[in-house]
Amino acid sequence: MQQDLQQGQGEVIDSNGQSPRKPKNEVLEWIKAIAIALVLVILIRWLLFKPFIVDGPSMKPNFHTGERVIVNEILYDIRKPERGEVIVFHVPSEGRDFIKRVIGVAGDTVTVEGDVVTVNGEPVNETYIQSAIDDAHNNNILYNNKNFPNEQFTDNKVPEGHVFVMGDNRSDSTDSRMIGYVPLGDIVGRADLIFWPVKNISLINH
Repeated sequence: MQQDLQQGQGEVIDSNGQSPRKPKNEVLEWIKAIAIALVLVILIRWLLFKPFIVDGPSMKPNFHTGERVIVNEILYDIRKPERGEVIVFHVPSEGRDFIKRVIGVAGDTVTVEGDVVTVNGEPVNETYIQSAIDDAHNNNILYNNKNFPNEQFTDNKVPEGHVFVMGDNRSDSTDSRMIGYVPLGDIVGRADLIFWPVKNISLINH
């Protein structure tokens, strides 16, 4: 017994040279590791990122009903939204959240004439829907057959603290053309990743 104590430097050693306390310590370490991981997941889930379910056709052909996306909730605490970014925001009048694309930011003058969107007098290169526009034109129809209600926006200049948004599916989208400019305070965050269904997993093109 004395020899065992010397070998273990004061720790009791069994006949196989193993400390009887080791399994218990390993279990405790695993429990701690799992607890820490769960806390991190919860913090990331609730403080940094949020899942969002796409509902409706307004963002076709890039998003479809039932797809799950991860929304970065912290990005816009660091900086303001930029043109082309896909955002999720609250619409108090509708009692729900929308997902749309930022077309204009504060100070921009936005006009929409048919399938041509201009910002500050320059046509926007909308690569994310160009193939859909081309397909519509090949069938001798407009991709965007909704009128832009200019009377709601006076000079069409995006006011400070707001953004102008549109859905990618221009003919079937309730967006700034109807609901007006979106206050920055109503923005949940930027949609960064489609994670469900598995076959559609991809980073979102901004």
